[in-house]
Amino acid sequence: MDPVVVLALVAAIVVVFLVASSVRIVPQARRYNIERFGRYRRTLQPGLNLVVPVADRINTKLDVREQVYSSDPRPVITEDNLVVNIDTVLYYQITDPRAAAYEVADYLQAIDQLTVTTLRNVIGSMDLEETLTSREEINSRLRAVLDDATGKWGIRVNRVEIKAIDPPHTIKEAMEKQMRAERDKRAAILHAEGERQAKILTAEGTKQKDILEAQGTQQAMILRADGEAKAVELVFQAVHRNNADAKILAYKYLETLPHLANSDNNTFWVIPGELTEAIRTVTTAFGGQSAAQPQEAADPGADRRSAEGGPPELDAGWSVSLDAAAAADEAGKQAAAAVSDAKAEAEAAKSAQTPRRGQTSGDG
Repeated sequence: MDPVVVLALVAAIVVVFLVASSVRIVPQARRYNIERFGRYRRTLQPGLNLVVPVADRINTKLDVREQVYSSDPRPVITEDNLVVNIDTVLYYQITDPRAAAYEVADYLQAIDQLTVTTLRNVIGSMDLEETLTSREEINSRLRAVLDDATGKWGIRVNRVEIKAIDPPHTIKEAMEKQMRAERDKRAAILHAEGERQAKILTAEGTKQKDILEAQGTQQAMILRADGEAKAVELVFQAVHRNNADAKILAYKYLETLPHLANSDNNTFWVIPGELTEAIRTVTTAFGGQSAAQPQEAADPGADRRSAEGGPPELDAGWSVSLDAAAAADEAGKQAAAAVSDAKAEAEAAKSAQTPRRGQTSGDG
């Protein structure tokens, strides 16, 4: 083979190699740090880039997308001397590829250690209950410290989240008992509130029932009183319309007295003071009519002497008046005897009922 052809072929291969080694294609969201003879030269951006063959080389390839780093559980001591295991989740992003490659040897390890020390400082100033209920505060304090420390490393910490807080087993059992007691307490309170509301509603219903019954009784009594008043008014009007005299009223008065002893439970009677007057009126009514005719027959000139103004004379008419008085006294005695008989019958009925009740009690 001709030496010239060989040299041309070698030269072509060298040219192709140099062109190929001078072209670098960087993917999207990637950054390449270029060193020239061991010294940082520049950072390649996404796309087609040209470098000096042999003199330039790629030192580090970095991903500038947001990354997620989950640390292992680390023991942390709280303010009340309890050891809890806490693991965190870190969201970070590389903002300066040169600083991330040359300012720190291993930025992930540095971030992890910084997270652990900061977490121990924060948790050490809190007790267990505050630690369990203050996750947002812990996250914000961790983010502030990490973002300030990792800024010179070309890394921005976007979020820091506490993934889990595991207290000791004994503390878990105590917390479960406390939670169970709280649930029982809430259940008892709710049950008591339910019973209270039920009693209130029952009392309100009973109150409304009593009010309605009282209103019904009141209306019934009012209507009954109105009826009795109208009945008395009708009787009163009938009496006055028929022009009933005192004799008829006295007779009806005496006719009503025997009804006082009709009840078996009556043990006390009140005899009105008008009884004697009523008896005398009735007696005068029935006795005066029988005495008026003989008096008029025996002394036909009595009216004439009265008209003349002369003094009355003692004659047979006075004996008739005495008979009427005697009849009135006799009627009074009969009425008193009737009342006495009624009392005796009532006492007998009461004495007959008393042994019966005693016998019933003895049988019981």
